[in-house]
Amino acid sequence: MSDSDADAPATPPETPRRPVTEELHGETIEDPYRWLETDDEAVREWTDAQNAYAERVLDTPERAALAERFESLGRVGEYGPVTAAGDRLFQEVRRPADEQPVLYAYDDAANVGTDAGTALVDPNAWDGDGTVSMDWFVPGPEGRYLAYGVAEGGDEQYDVRVVDVADGEVVETVADAGRTQSTGFAWVAGADGESTAEAAPDPRGFYYVTTGTADGDAGADGQLDKTIRFHEFGADTAPAADHVVADDVGETTWPTLVTDGDALVVQYVEGWERADLYGYRGDPSEATLSPVLTGHDAMFVPTVDGDRDRLLLVADHDADFGRVLAAPLDDALAGDAAAPDDYAELVAETDAVVRGVDLAGDRILAHYHRDASSEVVVFDADGARERAVDLPAFPTVHGLDGASDAPEAFLVVQSFADPPSVRRVDLADGSTETLCAQSTAVDFDVEVSQERFESADGTAVPAFVVRRGDLAPDGDNPALLTGYGGFRVNRTPTFDRFRLPFLAAGGVFVLATLRGGTEYGEAWHEAGRRGNKQRVFDDALAVADGLAETGWADPERIGVTGGSNGGLLVGALITQRPERFAVALCHVPLLDMLRFHRFLLGASWTSEYGHPEDDPEAFAYLRAYSPYHNAPEAAYPATMFTTALGDTRVHPSHARKTTALVQHLHTGDEPVILRVEDDAGHGVGKPTSMRVRENSERWGFVFDRLGLAVPGE
Repeated sequence: MSDSDADAPATPPETPRRPVTEELHGETIEDPYRWLETDDEAVREWTDAQNAYAERVLDTPERAALAERFESLGRVGEYGPVTAAGDRLFQEVRRPADEQPVLYAYDDAANVGTDAGTALVDPNAWDGDGTVSMDWFVPGPEGRYLAYGVAEGGDEQYDVRVVDVADGEVVETVADAGRTQSTGFAWVAGADGESTAEAAPDPRGFYYVTTGTADGDAGADGQLDKTIRFHEFGADTAPAADHVVADDVGETTWPTLVTDGDALVVQYVEGWERADLYGYRGDPSEATLSPVLTGHDAMFVPTVDGDRDRLLLVADHDADFGRVLAAPLDDALAGDAAAPDDYAELVAETDAVVRGVDLAGDRILAHYHRDASSEVVVFDADGARERAVDLPAFPTVHGLDGASDAPEAFLVVQSFADPPSVRRVDLADGSTETLCAQSTAVDFDVEVSQERFESADGTAVPAFVVRRGDLAPDGDNPALLTGYGGFRVNRTPTFDRFRLPFLAAGGVFVLATLRGGTEYGEAWHEAGRRGNKQRVFDDALAVADGLAETGWADPERIGVTGGSNGGLLVGALITQRPERFAVALCHVPLLDMLRFHRFLLGASWTSEYGHPEDDPEAFAYLRAYSPYHNAPEAAYPATMFTTALGDTRVHPSHARKTTALVQHLHTGDEPVILRVEDDAGHGVGKPTSMRVRENSERWGFVFDRLGLAVPGE
């Protein structure tokens, strides 16, 4: 322990119990730590005391050794996806010394990832300590202008800035736009002009989704108060002065804006289970929305194919794994294609789940998930399959983007063994060329197998088992299990350079494909949501038990980690089976499932979890598994809860209250700690130095509690 921490407490700080009782659906609910839902001085002092205790626990030789190692692992070149617009290519690049990535514009694919481009946005040059970030960007028509979102401390509350690509000057700012994202932003093209960035006319403006603030109530003026607006390019206006396209967006609905620069199609996603489509074509300053495809219990993801004047839909209507439909754009916008049967089937359903499509010249690119790994397939404009794109084993693809006027596309691919690489795809033969790749060396063989474990109801649950190539299932290996299981989120193989020392030291990393995602279609999602949520926890427990039974893990040295909805998973596991795990990392979690809907974005999640106040049936199953309401008096594993004061998604009170409760109920000797960040949010926009420190703390905790020695370089 360092001298500065000599006065840190050796035991958790005492947390006063101030019970509040209320009746829900005939049951009296007692909440002893309701006072930790506030942000007053008493909570601040309690948080400081918890952080001091956490620091004492975390101050280990393992953390110190990893911090030195992670500084070099963290300071490597990182390269974001390539986005094509007109004759230009845009990409974020984070150099080893950068706290935040820099956005570049390139004129030639051969220069991607280098300094031979225009540095448009460099957050490292902004005032502050590296916590002011650019979290998204959207190039304008022909790549002449570009919009991006700026947030501070990871709070996801954005100012929108527009930069002139030619000289890098900011030409417009829409301040305080709220929770505006790239999916909620769509450019409107100007008058017809030459097809070069220099000769193209100025855009007419842009549509965007604006919200209230994170400080507002859950309803009016809060983040769930959403409006679609049109901003006239060149107008010096605040969001409230911009034309309102639509303001009747429900709490559990999130709009996604799709355009070809002219026609606007809005996808209203309702609760991660279904979508309605609305559209408009005409003077954007007078825009209103009319129904395109509504009233069907299915997901429809639109793409506007302006070159062929048609609307493409990735749809799971009558196709659990998804298919691609098409209709003339005029028919769709006029309401003449108002039912799925009015759309032609362009690409039929297969035995892989279609995740999305992109246009590339005269071809269509489809991204699939098969057994929780990526496939990319090239189709011609009429939907005839041409070929698959060459990818490594167990890959994950993101950032798929097609060039409009060349037979090429760009993507980022990674696996458990391969760092993310940015590749150019030759659509003529499906081959890929690496343009740049994360500069992390892996100096040992990484072996991956996909295994299946039987859950409580007999369902086979797949899991990726990742380990050093020479490791045997001899029952003597420490293991770390993770998963998510909700919101249609698919967990696929990813490379994590901070995981390398754990694998090198003989650790087994396990990613479980839990129900609640759509890795195996919408039925896999339905099987893990609302009243079926306990199946997700059963799936994870089956994998943990199976790792011990098959010899991949020492039964006494299995850990679990997860964040957000995955933090709920961890909370449920350690309150239902505390003896199963040796260590648990529970990040930015939901844990009080009877009050989650009262804070921040929580009300929008009631379609996934159920509403504990309005629905007695939902109350019953939420009450049955809510970690905060079902924690037993028990010997808990070494547990690290984390949260952040700037989290505008999941309120910090979940982690605070459950930490206090588990510390109170804990009968064992393992530490239960809470680590609270001041200048961070749910995970977006973290500077490199913060990522290095966080990973040193978390992996140091794992190494220490699983009895692992930190390997040398």
